Amino acid sequence: MSISKLQIQRIRNISAIQFEPVPGINIISGENGSGKTSILEAINLLGLTRSFRTSKARHLVQNDQASAVVFASIDPMAQGLKQSLGVERPVEGEARIRYEGQDIDLSTLAELIPLQVINSDTFLLLEGSPAVRRQFLDWGVFHADKTFIQLWRGFRRVLKQRNTLLKCGKIDNQLRQVWDREFVAFADQLTRLRREYLSLLKPEFEAVVSQLLEGMKVELGFTAGWDKKRPLDEVLAVNFERDLRQGFTGSGPQRADLRLKVDGHSAAERLSRGQKKLVVSALKLAQGALFQRMNSRPCIYLIDDLPSELDAHHGELFCKVLEQSSNQCFITCVDASALRAQWQPQTEKATFRIADGSIVEPM
Repeated sequence: MSISKLQIQRIRNISAIQFEPVPGINIISGENGSGKTSILEAINLLGLTRSFRTSKARHLVQNDQASAVVFASIDPMAQGLKQSLGVERPVEGEARIRYEGQDIDLSTLAELIPLQVINSDTFLLLEGSPAVRRQFLDWGVFHADKTFIQLWRGFRRVLKQRNTLLKCGKIDNQLRQVWDREFVAFADQLTRLRREYLSLLKPEFEAVVSQLLEGMKVELGFTAGWDKKRPLDEVLAVNFERDLRQGFTGSGPQRADLRLKVDGHSAAERLSRGQKKLVVSALKLAQGALFQRMNSRPCIYLIDDLPSELDAHHGELFCKVLEQSSNQCFITCVDASALRAQWQPQTEKATFRIADGSIVEPM
């Protein structure tokens, strides 16, 4: 997967720009507030119809404008083709997605544009709530197994219905058993897919960590969301009165989590800031490597402010891992010279400088 032409209109301080990235490493440099991160936001909008910095479209769309638009020529299956994709995000209402002249839905778009973002929010994979880690895990399962999205939607429907009944304060026992059976059926299938995916991700993760953090062993574990010593139907029955009092289901795949440990301790509490950046980056890089192995096509990486939190040595190691993949990368930094010496001569790369929302001639 790669983008060969990108047009951005009406995003933050970018009125209209167009440039042609290379399939390899694209470095976007500029002063703070110049618009370099907005380019990454635009690519995220192209792949997910939303920004990674805000959930409010009005904060993304340029002032006094009704919508933001991103157009691109893409090669989604890495077959040497150029196909057109456009996403319009209005301030009010739903996003519109057009691919080769046809409207498509969000799940189809997500399949076309497999994105990985590495920015300051990526630290939440260690420091944030379990929901962040579930989202990371489910991205991988979504791309690994085509049955996942229907299972996930079915489970969310049953969970919502069960929680609605719990909030009523009274549930007929027979009705509860019906919903519990459906809940358990979806839960078992979802958990199986998550475990299978994680078993494939672990060796990829360990390989990347060994390159970025020499001599450090980081253990990647999984909790399903309920007491593993009991079957879920039994857990639901035992905890029913508590769930009824609280008005929501306290056990199940909606409580699943990834656990990262170093020497038996929580990685979030054990590691330095720089080490944390390398560990969360390793998760993303490993997920991209596994995606490529399973789908025979690379991801697109959006990496905001790569040099921050890393010393020169670990920055060089990070760039080396990127070089070993065939992913298309968009990397922002203030000073391009901080990254210029990190790449091998044969690495395909381009550098663009942005100032006041406009691309200056490629460097």
